Amino acid sequence: MRNHEQDRAALSALNAKFIHNFVTCDVASHDAIIHPRFVCLSSSGSVHGRAEYLKDWATDFDPEVILYWDMRDEHIEIFGDVALVRANTKWVRRLNGEDVTGMTMYTDTYWYETDRWLCVQAQLTPVSPQNFTADTAIVCRYIKGVLHP
Repeated sequence: MRNHEQDRAALSALNAKFIHNFVTCDVASHDAIIHPRFVCLSSSGSVHGRAEYLKDWATDFDPEVILYWDMRDEHIEIFGDVALVRANTKWVRRLNGEDVTGMTMYTDTYWYETDRWLCVQAQLTPVSPQNFTADTAIVCRYIKGVLHP
């Protein structure tokens, strides 16, 4: 039987890697942590298969556009061989010369298969400003693509 706390630690590390892979556009590392049948449900409601998702992953983070990015308020729930990893990301994007701040909640679904956790689905949801999570819940943050303590 697997150890619940070890699973939680492994999933938290995978979540941090997921975020870091996004900020660094690391397709190879990201490819290794998502399931072959992975899908992404975007904040606009579109569904992206694994191949399209990984293609976009290579260029989605531009540190000249995404000036600030953090992950906060991480929650991990484990249900046997399935886990839900939920957190918020706060971001500042420079769009048409103006800085725009927003927040997105994501829920990543992991499945324990062949002695490891793999992400089978990511779902993104926009967060209204009145529901923004406080800065005290920041787990990690990047400024212009660089991890800051």
